[in-house]
Amino acid sequence: MAAALHLCILVIITTVLTFCQGLQNDHPAQYRYPFIKPASSFSSAPSSSSSSSSSALGGSAAAYDYIVVGGGTAGCPLAATLSQNYTVLLLERGGTPFANSNVSFMQNFHITLADLSQKSASQMFISTDGVFNARGRVLGGGTCINAGFYTRASASEIKKAGWDAKLVKESYPWIEKQIVHKPDFGPWQRAVRDSLLDAGISPFNGFTYDHKYGTKVGGTTFDRFGRRHTSAELLASGNPEKLQVLVHASVQRLVFDTSGKKPRAIGVIFKDENGKTHKAMLSKRMRSEIIVSSGAIGSPHLLLLSGIGPKAELERFKIPFVLDNEFVGKGMSDNPMNTIFVPSKKPVKQSLIQTVGITKLGVYIEASSGFGQSTDSIHCDHGIASAEIGQLSTIPPKQRTHDAIHEFRRRKKKLPREAFQGGFILQKVARPLSAGEICLNNTNIDDNPLVTFNYFSHPADLARCVEGLQVVEKMLESKHFINYTQIDEDIVNKLINMSVVANVNLKPRHTNDTESLQQFCKDTVITIWHYHGGCHVGKVVKPDYRVIGVDRLRVVDGSTFDDSPGTNPQATVMMLGRYMGVKILRERLGEGARV
Repeated sequence: MAAALHLCILVIITTVLTFCQGLQNDHPAQYRYPFIKPASSFSSAPSSSSSSSSSALGGSAAAYDYIVVGGGTAGCPLAATLSQNYTVLLLERGGTPFANSNVSFMQNFHITLADLSQKSASQMFISTDGVFNARGRVLGGGTCINAGFYTRASASEIKKAGWDAKLVKESYPWIEKQIVHKPDFGPWQRAVRDSLLDAGISPFNGFTYDHKYGTKVGGTTFDRFGRRHTSAELLASGNPEKLQVLVHASVQRLVFDTSGKKPRAIGVIFKDENGKTHKAMLSKRMRSEIIVSSGAIGSPHLLLLSGIGPKAELERFKIPFVLDNEFVGKGMSDNPMNTIFVPSKKPVKQSLIQTVGITKLGVYIEASSGFGQSTDSIHCDHGIASAEIGQLSTIPPKQRTHDAIHEFRRRKKKLPREAFQGGFILQKVARPLSAGEICLNNTNIDDNPLVTFNYFSHPADLARCVEGLQVVEKMLESKHFINYTQIDEDIVNKLINMSVVANVNLKPRHTNDTESLQQFCKDTVITIWHYHGGCHVGKVVKPDYRVIGVDRLRVVDGSTFDDSPGTNPQATVMMLGRYMGVKILRERLGEGARV
């Protein structure tokens, strides 16, 4: 998913007002396209464009050639593409981004992440590692809440995934022509670029979408006016006669016919915004399919709640058993990120991710700037995210002491106002070897499952983090950053110590320990929201993304990735949606697909 960055994220999720909630009012503008409607508008009667109807659950139900579960980064381009030739129902659990100013404007980027309301476009979760994280809960998914950075996967990543390189090259531009822009490149980002080159991350590859070693400037989904463009806008390329999009449609479970040799997906059960339950059914056409595109957290979670996963776990929660697959939810990874705050002598214009250093060390260096918050905002209580009312529930019980909670609050109140005048240099570990899992917390699809990433459990990840921080140290000592900093002597150690006390996670920390970059990596680890896995190819799905052992069911999103592609994955996740839509149509129709 791409990230606005992490100190931002964490300083954001942990220091910003929770009453700054996204404006998701019932405004006509939220339904930009005529085929987008609230879930409560769904009719169980067959539509005139349906191929057939099914009564597998008793009674008639609207039938579709494809049902896509999740209108996020991959789901929107996938649904739009499939609708060129077939009827498609796209179900999204959140609302729309179109009338939400906190989603639409760069200046409000942090507010959606800090909004903990049920209507927020962002759903916060805290991994069992004690790291704050976020999931998209809106049409457009992660493209509505990330930092907008757009960059393609490398040629080697495309080859490893087994994708058709020609079709990949066709699919990326389809995205780029609609929602991607060249960033407004300002002084802060120029300083980042020049300091990266001074640190040896060369050559400078200019502005490019391509993944190349060295330093480059990538694309952005924010236009020159600071307005965000998301994957939801790709729905405009769909066929309005065959595409139906329902928002506030929370899919509870998939429905299967288990009377044959293999379970066969036949429909979905979902609830609308009023809590009413509906059923949507596939048509009886042989190649009709349900495609789950609910993201790296949502897709394995939905499979588990639908009866596909480790049998023992399903039995523990009394979930009707469909298929035993021990790998569902396993192998979850998140790219650990650490940030160094660089205070400025004067206010810095806001910028999200624009410049990236692609090193040969297995780390990426990025930067953001210009996040300004009021003193009251910094010191406020965050409601349900505050330590004092229980967000430490993911910390092992023996560690949930009153002293720990008090220390958490004390650190927040000591965060200096100046921490929001300047910017952040971020380093992300690429292709982490540490892995965790998703486990059920309960049987409520609206609640987050238990998510563990096991950051830095593999020593190679920790070694790469240290190497990345050493690059950042060289950048901070560059003349290009000296002009920005407020600290003149011993700059590196002072900035590290300032960053280590920041309230970025729920992990215990070791202050004033600049001698140990390993400890700094562990103490200040945060996420850049690039988590992936849980439905790996070869374990949960086949190379064509069909679920192993189940007919008429696929998973198409970042949960199938072994690694997060490129420096930031949103470009490739959107590409995958378009790619698979075209591939499915061409396999069914050949040249008649016309895509």
